[in-house]
Amino acid sequence: MTSLADDMFAVAMDREPLFASLVGVPGWDDRLEDLSLDGDQAIRERLADVLRRAETSDEDPVTLAVIRHQAQAITNQIDARLVEHTVAEGLAAPLNKLLTEAPQVAMSQRVGQVPRFVGQVAARVRDSDRRPLRRHVQSTAARLEGFLGSPAQEWEGDSSSDIRTSIAAYRETLLDLGDLRDDDHAGLCWLPDGEQNYLNLVRDYTTTSRTPAELHQLGLDLIAALREEYAEIGSRLWGTRDVLAIFHRLRTELLWDNEEDMVASAVEAIARAEAEAPKWFGRMPKVGCEVKLVGEAERGTAPIAYYMQAPLDGSRPGVYWVNPLGVTERSRTQSETTAFHEGVPGHHYQTTLAAETELPNIRKYASIEAYLEGWGLYSERLADEMGLYSSDEQRLGMLSADAMRAGRLVVDTGLHAFGWSRQKAVDYLRENTVMPEPEIQSEIDRYIEVPGQALAYMVGRIEIQRLRAEAESRMDGRFDVKAFHDLVVGSGPVPLSTLDDLVTAWSGRF
Repeated sequence: MTSLADDMFAVAMDREPLFASLVGVPGWDDRLEDLSLDGDQAIRERLADVLRRAETSDEDPVTLAVIRHQAQAITNQIDARLVEHTVAEGLAAPLNKLLTEAPQVAMSQRVGQVPRFVGQVAARVRDSDRRPLRRHVQSTAARLEGFLGSPAQEWEGDSSSDIRTSIAAYRETLLDLGDLRDDDHAGLCWLPDGEQNYLNLVRDYTTTSRTPAELHQLGLDLIAALREEYAEIGSRLWGTRDVLAIFHRLRTELLWDNEEDMVASAVEAIARAEAEAPKWFGRMPKVGCEVKLVGEAERGTAPIAYYMQAPLDGSRPGVYWVNPLGVTERSRTQSETTAFHEGVPGHHYQTTLAAETELPNIRKYASIEAYLEGWGLYSERLADEMGLYSSDEQRLGMLSADAMRAGRLVVDTGLHAFGWSRQKAVDYLRENTVMPEPEIQSEIDRYIEVPGQALAYMVGRIEIQRLRAEAESRMDGRFDVKAFHDLVVGSGPVPLSTLDDLVTAWSGRF
């Protein structure tokens, strides 16, 4: 009989078989997920069984907390029916996710299932009482037109004709949709059951009981506090504490000349981080972190930057993907902070070191965003402690990234809980961050289509910093930062309350 942890992992991978292949877990290379209503119901029933068994399970408490979180979070995602109105965001919209990940995994055993998968996505969108934004339908239709007009890709194999016929039909389904939402009704609160669905997603993504109103205010407070840090560095670098003047210089100066320089800067930053890391971590990953440019066809819908985990067998390194969209309009000051977040000591160390443990797979690969993205954001500030930033210009980039994450608390809750228009969210980021226009537009579309996920970064970062500070105080001179970091990343993704228990128990032993 399989363990509860193994059963939960099997459900999660049946829901995300491409992820299993990306990280090299065998057993799912012949599958694509079933996105029909019946398929969702079958997954939901299995999750309900997992939650029932968890009530009397003898799994260890940490693993049990992860199992419960994952079972409830996937259930809430199914109930929110996001698949029915998520069409544009790169790794959230089902078809865009497939087209992004298919070239990265073995497809030969499942390529024949792609038309079925695409047909299910089309049916869910067509038959739903939830409609996507008009702008997202238009941008996706344009992207798919480009895909259909391009040569067949290697992964399509002999199924290329059927795949492209199904994608053309999906595109027509999108264009035939009536009653599309406009930009004034972008958030979940405008959809049936949207307010409750958002509350559930907020709880799942933050693993806390903070309300949307509390998170909104936290973001406003953090934005205000960051202005003092801008003034301090600005006075040192440019002789001015005028935050608006600093913002202006960051928006109009220090921009990239080309995408080659963008990649070179990321490579150099990661190399410096890898050289310094042994002073801050007791364990080092067995595989490295490579930097790659997002393909031209995916740049319009892919995130600005993201990390793809190395497979278990070490057959390729982890990959930090850099999206050069609007490169000459973007500040080069955020190059290093993003590399530290996505690569080293951020997601690359976090995911690779967890995967190399003997933990159950559900502990290695759980999708717990407050932990995962909290560590990524924590790593940006840790990099400053490590002496990794090459200049005050790059430290301003660190603050710019902080402001973006604080701004996310404001605009995500604004859109989905308080009914903000898309334009109001755009205006807020324009006024309170130094994000370039292409990035603002891309980020707002991401928040619209992945409700609640953007809240995880700052909530998780604040909690990891709090736990470290309390451990340092409790242990006094016995605190070992390397041991703290090994504990946090070596435990795998866990809810923040569970991480609190782990750190408290660890620091209390000394």
